[in-house]
Amino acid sequence: MEQRDATMLLDGDHATTVFLSYSRADQKRALPVIKALEAAGFQVWWDGLLEGGDTFLPTTEAALEDADAVVVLWSSTSVESHWVRDEATRGREKGRLVPLTIDGTHPPLGFRQLQTINFSKWHGKQSAPEFERAVRAINCVAGQAAKAPPPLPRQPALSRRALIGGGTALMAGGAAIAGWKLLGPSAAQAQANGVAVLPFLNLSGDETQSYFSEGISEQIRSTLSRNSKLLVIAPTSITAVAKDGIADAKQVAKRLGVAYVLSGKVRRSGDQLRISATLTDGETGASPWNDDFPRTMSDVFALQDEIADAVAGALAAQTTTGGKSAPGGPGGTQKLKAYDAFLRGNAFYALRSGEAAYRAALAQYDIAVREDPEYAAALAARAFTLTVIINSYGKANEFKAAYDDAVSTARRAVQLAPKLAIAHATLGHVLVRSKLDLRGAAAPFDTACKLGAGDAMVQSLCAIFAAQMGQLAEAEQAIARGIKLDPLNAGTLRIASYAAHCARNWPLAIERARKALSLNPQLDSAHSRIGDALIQQGKYTEAKREYELEPGTLERFTGEAIAASRSGDVAGTKAAIDKLLREFGDASTYQQAQIAAQSGQADQAMAKLLHAREIGDVGLALAYTDPMLDPLKSRPDFSQLLTDLGFG
Repeated sequence: MEQRDATMLLDGDHATTVFLSYSRADQKRALPVIKALEAAGFQVWWDGLLEGGDTFLPTTEAALEDADAVVVLWSSTSVESHWVRDEATRGREKGRLVPLTIDGTHPPLGFRQLQTINFSKWHGKQSAPEFERAVRAINCVAGQAAKAPPPLPRQPALSRRALIGGGTALMAGGAAIAGWKLLGPSAAQAQANGVAVLPFLNLSGDETQSYFSEGISEQIRSTLSRNSKLLVIAPTSITAVAKDGIADAKQVAKRLGVAYVLSGKVRRSGDQLRISATLTDGETGASPWNDDFPRTMSDVFALQDEIADAVAGALAAQTTTGGKSAPGGPGGTQKLKAYDAFLRGNAFYALRSGEAAYRAALAQYDIAVREDPEYAAALAARAFTLTVIINSYGKANEFKAAYDDAVSTARRAVQLAPKLAIAHATLGHVLVRSKLDLRGAAAPFDTACKLGAGDAMVQSLCAIFAAQMGQLAEAEQAIARGIKLDPLNAGTLRIASYAAHCARNWPLAIERARKALSLNPQLDSAHSRIGDALIQQGKYTEAKREYELEPGTLERFTGEAIAASRSGDVAGTKAAIDKLLREFGDASTYQQAQIAAQSGQADQAMAKLLHAREIGDVGLALAYTDPMLDPLKSRPDFSQLLTDLGFG
């Protein structure tokens, strides 16, 4: 089993969902609140759950609309945040607002009619009176909101939980790592050809249309990213800047290290559509280009290309870049219903809040494909989402049919749009995650990496596969491209940490994991990566402390067992293994092999690996570059297993 994706939640009954609104400057004070609410049984959505490829507005608004309660952390900083005020307004309108003050600051005018709970002297204890008051208030507004749980079956997760976006599924290796330095946000330097596309504002008077305005800006961003002469920032870094409350184009440009910022507004009324777009010089604040586009909905596809070409032309006039973006891009549609369903599916997927959200996304992609059977982008999204669902929630008797469906759907996407990078990457991903077909995945990933040089998600997927195959230089190049496109993405930095891990550069692996945690302190698989590096350095006590901080129980129990074994703690080793088996059973066969290998039990480790092969444990995709299996490297049966799997 591959390590769990950070975006997946534990299965179980429907829990009360809490949307937490706060200023990014208050994150350190927000994290204990999140932890305590989760410990109290609430399912908390906060912006730290956003990962690579997520877009801010549809994700946030969908979560806000779906929440049973909206908890706002008022502070001297958050009262000045337009984002926090907007979220608080929506919570108040829906009768779900629970206001807290974390530094004694009074809420702004318009929000003082509700009693604010004072958390300024709260020290993190669930037994504290103020926390108990908050719990009662949440339960009260959630009862008023009383929405039925989604009518979806909840099955226990099985052994094929191999997803993209978190855990050690998002990882890579690199050559010449010691000389490669990560650029943090403060170190980013403006790229003359760099442009950030902000979420377009929805001015339609109907907040449910925000998915459409955000989808328009994302499609324009995607079109621009196919222009090889432009560097277009990925959505996750845009999200981080937006949540920080940075609205001024000059500040956005400085934070992201780009020369230009594209912003816009969308008005949609019936069949009428008006888009206003502005390109701003990040240094001077001047606008070298802006325009207003009144159209009908039937013109929306051509309009996206028109805006992208106009922006590319304006950039060409200001810099040495030139050329047009690929018109329409590969894999698109000309059918409005299909396009609308695709955008809705993207918004649901970006929630990443469990089975209900993924199945809602799949349903929308099914509608898109039904409306346009040749919509390759929707086919690729459908295949990817179906794989996520079956990996995480499927029953054993569903595997074969669902995986065959996902593979055939991905192949159809590639056939229809041979120049669509994400279609090739999805095909490779599905082949590995469903069938452990490493040989078959090689060509799709190779093509995806070449076609998707401007797509951060594609580069991440390619880096994962390259690392798994021991192509460390290629993995490193993909990671570098991904960081350039998405500099504030904690998940990308987690990939970089694994790159150093593959190269057995333990100090650098630790440095990069800590950098990822600085962007998202609750990031999955970062503390365990640090623990793994410390194990290799013989620092078992320090490693144990890191494993104890790891949110993912699969990685935590595995690491604790290895740390205890390496330090001679027999009882501790047994206790950790018992916890691993009790929670995951056969689904942890690959991790059991890691523990045995690190405990000097080579024969047992090989037996576990062979069993993993029998049951199709996709954790074996990690075996070729896994330092935990280094004690087996000299064994002929291990070499034969790697050859049989398609490595080498």
